[in-house]
Amino acid sequence: MSEGAQGTGTADERVLPRDRGFFGHPMGLFTLFNTELWERFSYYGMRAILLFYLTDTAANGGLGLPEATGEAVVAVYGAAVYLLSVLGGWLADRFIGGRRSVLYGGIVIASGHVALAIPNPSFSFLGIVLVALGTGLLKPNVSSMVGELYHRDDPRRDSGFSIYYMGINIGSLLAPLLVGWARDWGGYHAGFAVAAIGMGISLVVFVLGRRLLGGAGELPPNPMTVEDRAGAVRIVLAVVVGILLAVALAWAVGGGFTVNTWIDALSYLAFAAPIATFWVMFRSPKVTEHEKQRLRAYIPLFVAAMLFWMIFEQASSTLSSFAKNRTDLTVGGLTISPEFYQTVNPASIVILAPVFAWIWTKLDDRPPTAVKFALGLTFAALSFVFLAGMSALFEGDKAPWWVLIVVYVIQTIGELCLSPVGLAATTLLAPRAFRGQAMALWFLATSAGNAITAQLVQATQDVSDTAYFGWIGVVALAVAGGMFAIAPWVTRHIKAGAESAGEAALQH
Repeated sequence: MSEGAQGTGTADERVLPRDRGFFGHPMGLFTLFNTELWERFSYYGMRAILLFYLTDTAANGGLGLPEATGEAVVAVYGAAVYLLSVLGGWLADRFIGGRRSVLYGGIVIASGHVALAIPNPSFSFLGIVLVALGTGLLKPNVSSMVGELYHRDDPRRDSGFSIYYMGINIGSLLAPLLVGWARDWGGYHAGFAVAAIGMGISLVVFVLGRRLLGGAGELPPNPMTVEDRAGAVRIVLAVVVGILLAVALAWAVGGGFTVNTWIDALSYLAFAAPIATFWVMFRSPKVTEHEKQRLRAYIPLFVAAMLFWMIFEQASSTLSSFAKNRTDLTVGGLTISPEFYQTVNPASIVILAPVFAWIWTKLDDRPPTAVKFALGLTFAALSFVFLAGMSALFEGDKAPWWVLIVVYVIQTIGELCLSPVGLAATTLLAPRAFRGQAMALWFLATSAGNAITAQLVQATQDVSDTAYFGWIGVVALAVAGGMFAIAPWVTRHIKAGAESAGEAALQH
């Protein structure tokens, strides 16, 4: 049992848990580890079969959408999750705190999975919307609560996050296998029901483990004051106007309200959000000229991250289609399910993450962050170039089962280069007045990347797999080459940002 469980407020103000009952860490980490494990189980389980459900025939229990439309729905769903994570983080920071945000988000997610388990198209789309809304509330706040279990200078902090991220990978590794098995046994809705059970377990663990959290997430760290209300109202109105404009533009372009109208509207919002965020930062009187210079250096990193996630997140859309339609799923006389490929990335993370941690330690964290971004994008691009080559080699036939495994492993190597340093670079280069919103900016790169995919798959319906994957890979390689070229310039600005952050810490 943890001590000081009644404390509330920030990690620096509360009496933090001092127990070491979970691998030398507070038992509160056990609560959050299992909460996130089962939440990721439900999320990746649902995602593993979502495209197949959307595009399969009604006779097989699917919705019968065209393949390109189904891929676009899955992509824009990913964009919505990360876009809503910005809202979820803001609500937790200013109004309800991380614990309530996670609890409410979990309830909404569970409701969404239950809706998906009901064999009715209307409930299916309601379920997709609910899961996106709930994930947006939950996703950014569980991680922040892990940080609240430790003092800033606690040497266990980094290893605590490593244990927590292992929970994410365990959940995302098991989910496609079990949900895929349930789909084979009882159809798509049985698979969604398994995801609902996973989310239910997550909620039970979180509620029962509240006493172990030491008050983490109980209070909003930056609560709304009377003086802040006018600004909050302006933000809400701006968001509402932006949504209405995006829907109106999508309606005008599409000539009516269809599934594609909502796909396009969400894509426009995902594109507009990072542009608006950068515009606000550059225009703010609180941002100095030196900070604007560092912010300019962050733009190429943001573009590289956006393109990386655009490729990486296609695991649940175009790569799932390739697994189902273009891959020989027979291995030594056994038939594997297309959902199996969704396990390759988390399995590769578990195997390769310690290797990369050892490599970066041996290299004293070299190469610089900007070069790691360029390397990450290069590997992502090469995965698509490789897949284009295999698609051409086996044109008119099915590619061997191992092709997609190679693609996912290459992408995982890129993820291990780019993702761990992404948020750190964002916080260092963001202006001091906006450093608390750095997580939002990082999420927006993934949201915009998914939005690009949603538009690409609709615009390239008649393009071959070879051309689709090949051209995306070539363009991404060209951008990666540009990143390598400007890496020294970006590195200088990251160092300047680190020095500035150090000076600010000394002053406070």
